Amino acid sequence: MSIFITQLFNGLSLGSIMLLIALGLAITFGLMNVINMAHGELIMVGAYTTYVVQQIVSSYLPQQMLAYYFILAIPLAFLISAVLGIIIEKTVIRFLYDRPLDSLLATWGVSLILQQAARSIFGAPNVAVKTPDWLDGGFSILGATLPYKRLFILALAVFSIVGLSYFLYKTAIGRKMKAVMLNREMASCLGVSTKKVDSYAFALGSGFAGLAGCALTVIGPIGPSIGTNYIIDAFMIVILGGIGKLTGTVIGALGIGILSTTIEYTTSATIAKVIVFALIIAFLQWKPSGLVSMRTRSLD
Repeated sequence: MSIFITQLFNGLSLGSIMLLIALGLAITFGLMNVINMAHGELIMVGAYTTYVVQQIVSSYLPQQMLAYYFILAIPLAFLISAVLGIIIEKTVIRFLYDRPLDSLLATWGVSLILQQAARSIFGAPNVAVKTPDWLDGGFSILGATLPYKRLFILALAVFSIVGLSYFLYKTAIGRKMKAVMLNREMASCLGVSTKKVDSYAFALGSGFAGLAGCALTVIGPIGPSIGTNYIIDAFMIVILGGIGKLTGTVIGALGIGILSTTIEYTTSATIAKVIVFALIIAFLQWKPSGLVSMRTRSLD
């Protein structure tokens, strides 16, 4: 029972991390049809924001405040990544709509610029972010120990999903995003400013990337290439779940997490990754639209 609980929790933990990473990409790719290769570097921005907040708090504030720096870093990582996303959208992406290959190359160039900027500012070696004391230790249940760090990331993923769902279905801007996703031309005819919606959507997706970067700092050290390690997995989750579908992204991330840890338990991490990729390719051959199909108001 302890092994079963541990493996299930490891799968949910990995899935929650992948979900945070894929959420922002699901918004930009699903709504705007933009292949944003700089998504990984926006994750890096959120991670380094957390590191900078830790350095400022430890240097200029009382030491007892160091235990709460992470609470401050979470909204700042979201905000700074979102602002950077708006800048990228207005200066690069806006001129490349309906040109997916050009947007792919342009955002790849942006990712290289951001990586080099991080190396120039923080150096090439990885840096460590000290985990707050209240995230040390774990919770024991039926002989299995569930680390507080992983529980925190899982709770953050649940909070992000609930917040994003509320935003999309209960706010005016969110409903405009849904309308543009269903039929961009009709939404524009009805008075929705699609340019503003695109800016909001890219900022929101970038903010969630920064949030994911903040969460990754509690797992291990961070560096300029931290986001590159996750970008392929994020695209895989978005495509598997169904482009533009939040429910599919959640199912895809948690499913891949549980499947990966289950296979890895009997083989190795490398073989597990290969098997998971092969299963996803086989599934997409059978159902190219993904787990949850996107229903639109557009005519074929």
